[in-house]
Amino acid sequence: MAHLLVDISFHGFGHLSQTAPVVNALAAQRPDLQITVRCAASTELLNQRLHCKFTHIQLALDFGMKMANAVDVLLPESMQAYRAFHADWQEKVAREAEWMRTLQPDLLLANVPYLSLAAAKLAGVPAVALCSLDWADIFQHYCGAEEGAATIHRQMVEAYNCAGYFLQPQPAMRMPEFFNTRQISPIARLGKSQRERIVARLPPSAGAEKWVLIAMGGMDFRLPVENWPRLPGVRWLVPSTWNIVREDVSAFDILDLSFQDVLASCDAVLTKPGYGTFTEAACCGVPVLYVSRHDWPEEPFLVQWLECNVACLEVTREVLQTGAWGELLLELWALPCYELPVARGEKQAADLLGKLIA
Repeated sequence: MAHLLVDISFHGFGHLSQTAPVVNALAAQRPDLQITVRCAASTELLNQRLHCKFTHIQLALDFGMKMANAVDVLLPESMQAYRAFHADWQEKVAREAEWMRTLQPDLLLANVPYLSLAAAKLAGVPAVALCSLDWADIFQHYCGAEEGAATIHRQMVEAYNCAGYFLQPQPAMRMPEFFNTRQISPIARLGKSQRERIVARLPPSAGAEKWVLIAMGGMDFRLPVENWPRLPGVRWLVPSTWNIVREDVSAFDILDLSFQDVLASCDAVLTKPGYGTFTEAACCGVPVLYVSRHDWPEEPFLVQWLECNVACLEVTREVLQTGAWGELLLELWALPCYELPVARGEKQAADLLGKLIA
């Protein structure tokens, strides 16, 4: 039985949203495949995305950047964490390689912990990276001028170049220092509108309303929805953990539906620039309101792609606080429709992985 090891960063939901469709497609091709997933996410969350048998090792192999919330990076804390992470880099790679030999995988798929890729090279395990971003360029953007950053960055780049392929599902940031990149089509798990089913769970007025889903990508970024002025004909769908009690607000995560089905049932989504929500919304034709992360280096590539594929508008932090949505929503819904983009990236990646693991 062939064994696939899957290592996933848990810096929000984007890495999982890219990886899960690929693993599902590969498992459909190879029902006998043994799959081990290492990720800091809960098994419950993985089960929502992975539709195949797998063994879960709950483990964080990287941390991306330290975040104050879903959009703001903590720079000193991130640099301090990277110095600590790389202080014994060669020993860390050797220990991880020994653990990988114990697991005995035939192939590693990493999205996108670079420690795993360096360890796989040392352990003699073929490896494929898959992601729309890489932590080396993110680190260089934020911390490149700090003392010791050049050595850390070099080690990160060398680790990423250990992969046989670095698959870049579009839209992806440029990765000029890697020689193993290969672009593939977008990856998106597409939902189906369940509007009638959701209406049955909401107040009677909901059927005649426009629904706006608020989804900030798996990191804490609570918005003061309870203080926003009411907009006639608009219902907000928010996480249940926000505990907002208002006639025009409903929790979306208690509807017994996948996030993708809820998204496909809505008239708009409010989010931050992130791969999963952007591609899933665009491929379903759901208009997007997004709050800029300003200095996140992946953002320009995501936004440029979004603007070419679905109706979208940027919103300010001030609007998030005041709730002055009336004119913005009318402008968003007046924008022209686009031809839906097609997501083929999961099949392209699964086909390559299938050949390598064979």
